[in-house]
Amino acid sequence: MPEHELTTAGATQDLPLLRDAAREAGAIAMGYFGQNPQVWMKGGTSPVSEADHAADAYLRRTLLAARPDYGWLSEETIDDPVRLSARRTFVVDPIDGTRGFLEGQRTWCVSVAVVEQGRTLAGVLECPALDETYWALPGQGAFRNGKRITVRELTGTAEISGLKQLIDLMPAEWQRRLKRAPYSPSLAYRLAMIANGSLDATFVKPNAHDWDIAAADLILREAGGQLLDRHGRAPLYAGEVIRHGTLAAGSGELLAVLAGVIAGLEA
Repeated sequence: MPEHELTTAGATQDLPLLRDAAREAGAIAMGYFGQNPQVWMKGGTSPVSEADHAADAYLRRTLLAARPDYGWLSEETIDDPVRLSARRTFVVDPIDGTRGFLEGQRTWCVSVAVVEQGRTLAGVLECPALDETYWALPGQGAFRNGKRITVRELTGTAEISGLKQLIDLMPAEWQRRLKRAPYSPSLAYRLAMIANGSLDATFVKPNAHDWDIAAADLILREAGGQLLDRHGRAPLYAGEVIRHGTLAAGSGELLAVLAGVIAGLEA
């Protein structure tokens, strides 16, 4: 069997594991939702709660017990460079959108992916407060609650999210067509919104981490969209560098316009 077929087969076997683990981690997080969990600040600016830690501990214990040879990269676990020697790596955000979670907003999710050679092989977003589950495998489409999803075809108005400073750099002819979407604190969910056709595009400000986007990137791609860096390339994951510069997400002509804007930014 060719190597790419072996890879796809392995990803297919990983997907049920990811879905089950993400579902349980979501249930754990829901136990803290709206219950004023204990909160700490990371780096003085980024909140993390006992809900994040509880979901992360469950995911790490469960996933690595099932796949002990996989690497581990998570927002809430100290990064161990030994993961770089693993063929595959779990890339996890136990609660993407913690700030919104703590404010009682429902647009947060558990993000879990398997990455090999920089590419996502299986991705799951569990959004329990919305009763939504997204997943994707390469070449097999993207799904929400079991139903296939696709990006929507742009007609007149384009609904867009992201930094106002970047949106303002779009050409004048596009400015007249834009509707600015409300901000969502979960980047993963914002990408899922493009995949499910409820949002057309978004800019992603610098410093997104692998765990924010690895799962959602595959879901978006399988729904017919793309996530691109300022060089027009898809991000790579689980390498030595886990932070990204400015990104653009969307599809078709609109994505080309966003990609042109970030291509013109200084490095």
